[in-house]
Amino acid sequence: MFYKVISTRENLQILHEDNHIIVINKRVGDIVQGDKTGDKPLSDVIKEYLKLKYNKPGDVFLGVVHRLDRPTTGIVIFAKTSKALSRLNETFKNRETQKTYWAVIKNSPPKEKDTLVHFLKRNSKNNTSKAYSKEVPESKKASLTYQIIKKLDHYLVLEIDLHTGRHHQIRAQLQAIGCPIKGDLKYGFERSNSDGGIHLHARKLIVLHPVTKQILTFIAEPPSDTIWNSII
Repeated sequence: MFYKVISTRENLQILHEDNHIIVINKRVGDIVQGDKTGDKPLSDVIKEYLKLKYNKPGDVFLGVVHRLDRPTTGIVIFAKTSKALSRLNETFKNRETQKTYWAVIKNSPPKEKDTLVHFLKRNSKNNTSKAYSKEVPESKKASLTYQIIKKLDHYLVLEIDLHTGRHHQIRAQLQAIGCPIKGDLKYGFERSNSDGGIHLHARKLIVLHPVTKQILTFIAEPPSDTIWNSII
């Protein structure tokens, strides 16, 4: 897959930075952490930025707390210290965050608002997850709540509150109800987007700061295109 938009040190979209964390609005095509493709990950781009900004002579510490799929955009938080990393890992593990996504779909869901519960089974060979209505061997329970927040001429926009953080969860669960995300060929949409991305955006994150213990709310604007712009 070719991605037109990938972050560099110069075009990082930084939503917040302090001594312990840095929060990024991830662009289409960014991989959060290195993988088998060998492409430069977002974590390395941020390390380069920090090294230059603070004139650090040695290696820069940066901890990956969570991930977003490569074709997805939106909020990703990284830890700048080991203390912050361990505490954020616990926060995410214990589901003490609130994560809200926007998704653009073509088909109308069965209800205007609903909670979806499926059992997701991951296929590591083709890097997909399949949603089942009942528990199957090696599956994990997945839950989210969606509501329609805007109706466009040809698409609908969902706001999704994620209750669990499973592999490709939103993509697989929306496919299961017949509402694949725009551009998501892997999960049933009929054609790809020109930039290789999909219309799934991590819009909001509410999280407890790992050191100050303040409740932080981050909101990320979606990429600029005709559909997203009509929503904003």
